[in-house]
Amino acid sequence: MRIEHEEKGRKGTFFVEEKGERHAELDYFNSGPGTINIYHTEVDEKLRGKGIGAELVKAAVDLARRNSKKIIATCPFAHKIIDRTTEYRDLLAERE
Repeated sequence: MRIEHEEKGRKGTFFVEEKGERHAELDYFNSGPGTINIYHTEVDEKLRGKGIGAELVKAAVDLARRNSKKIIATCPFAHKIIDRTTEYRDLLAERE
C-alpha cells in the first residue's frame, strides 16, 4: 500500500486510498513554530492489524524530522507509537 500526503494551509493528512476511497488516514496541523499536532488516526476495520496505522505515524515522524519539527501527539494511538519507538521519542514535544 502506498501512503499519500496532502497539505492545505496549516492542516495535513497522510492517507491510504484505493479507487477513490480512503481506507486509512492520519490528520495533523501545524500548531506553532516548530511543532505539528497529530490529532487523529483512523484505519478501516478490514486493514487493522496490518501495521498501517504505525506506517502512517512513521510518515508523520519522517515529515517532522525532515522539517526540524517536534510532535505533539494528542491522538492516543500516535502518542503510543511514538512513545514506544525509541528512535521517535526525541521528536515528542513537551505539552504545556
